[in-house]
Amino acid sequence: MLSAEICAELRSALSEHGYTVDRVVEAIGEQAHRALGRNTTVVAARALGDRDDPLAVLTSMWPLQRSVSRSALDRALPGLVGPLAAAGILRQSGNQVHAEVDIRPYASDDGAGGWIVSDLSPNLDTHTAPVRPDFVLGVSSASTTLAQLTLRHPVRRALDLGTGCGVQTLHLARHAQQVVATDLNPRALAMAELTLGLNRVTADLRLGSLFQPVADERFDLITTNPPYVMSPPGKPGQRLTYREGDYPADGLVEQVVRHGPDQLTDGGTLQVLANWAHPAGDDWRQRLYGWIAATGCDAHVVQREALDVDEYVELWLADAGLAGSADYVRRYDAWLDYFEQLGVEAVGMGWIVLRRAGRSDPQIEIEDWPHPLEQPIGPAVADGFQARELEQDLSGDELLGRRWRLAVDVLEESTGAPGAGDPEHIVHRQQRGFRRAVAVDTALGGILGACDGELSLGQIIASVAEILEVPPGMLLDDVVPALRRLVRQGFLG
Repeated sequence: MLSAEICAELRSALSEHGYTVDRVVEAIGEQAHRALGRNTTVVAARALGDRDDPLAVLTSMWPLQRSVSRSALDRALPGLVGPLAAAGILRQSGNQVHAEVDIRPYASDDGAGGWIVSDLSPNLDTHTAPVRPDFVLGVSSASTTLAQLTLRHPVRRALDLGTGCGVQTLHLARHAQQVVATDLNPRALAMAELTLGLNRVTADLRLGSLFQPVADERFDLITTNPPYVMSPPGKPGQRLTYREGDYPADGLVEQVVRHGPDQLTDGGTLQVLANWAHPAGDDWRQRLYGWIAATGCDAHVVQREALDVDEYVELWLADAGLAGSADYVRRYDAWLDYFEQLGVEAVGMGWIVLRRAGRSDPQIEIEDWPHPLEQPIGPAVADGFQARELEQDLSGDELLGRRWRLAVDVLEESTGAPGAGDPEHIVHRQQRGFRRAVAVDTALGGILGACDGELSLGQIIASVAEILEVPPGMLLDDVVPALRRLVRQGFLG
């Protein structure tokens, strides 16, 4: 799309003018920045007013998608307007220049950032327009979620499966010695190449579907936000490559889950942001368990949200720019017919993480967890695999003989009637990670409170039994299952 020399000049100009997330927010204000997140540009345009300094010009042309004068743009990007126009990134009409491709600043909690190249947003300021089939999406809530989910420990080889605009590769490159990034959309690879070039990141970009471009290769970490949207078959050229595959229902996600572990090294991890079907009359957990069990991998599946089929259809019709269009009702009906034929009553949204642990008895955890999380959640996901493995490998004697410590982020919460001598409920709640909570009675609360690394668990249980005047064996039978669950959930370590 651009030569290395032009790319370097563009990067230098963007840096020189402070075209960064922080400086753009400073220029337009927090309120306008939040409005841009809602696809509204009016507040930001009013904040910039008649400014024609380079930062204002770049912000107007790209995030606001407004035309700017050629003379002002020449001052911001000297010598670059012609090459950018020749590459199809800009278009000149008279003395006005418009962006044809989006280049906007990006920043993240792990330091990955710079600029992301993608297609322009088609839905600014309530504008509705059909999205081209090979549309390349920029940074979205899904890509942010995957970046926050991704394990960040150093690895030798990582795969960004379905790279799109290349944002996941920016993150992976910070802790992987080599990154391979694939996509079946040539246009996406072209934009990913420019994203990587602007940010001086090196990756091996390959064209192809699913794991075909990396057949017989192995990776320590695979991350993917595949085209998981479950939409009915359409006319040729109607499906949106970035979000829809050719498999029925959630078949594409199933393929990734079933075959992705074949591409993992021993101990490697596959992380998938996904949607999955809730079949009428069946447990969605059992469907996903069936996909995962055949892989032999440890797994953690988290459903963050479930939508009824009508909510799901409305969400993705709006995403495609079809809200308010003449074709809206027909497409809505066809989509509902499709779900009815498949027997799907709802759609789950969340993530699937598999680890090739080589265990004879894999740990598979599947849960519905719509509650607030700490972000990034990746470290807690990694800790969860270790905690579940620890608990599974502990014999009864090892559990009782260990000197456990209650996690430092656990706080005790109590509720009760005003003036009452004792609380009605006591809860121990994590302040980090998944922020799980467990209700405790007097015995369990006393045991957890004494887990400070000084006494073994067996000694603590015996002491609490003596205080409560109950047989130690009876208390042991009551609390051990709960204590094992707390080890698995990271309360005890």
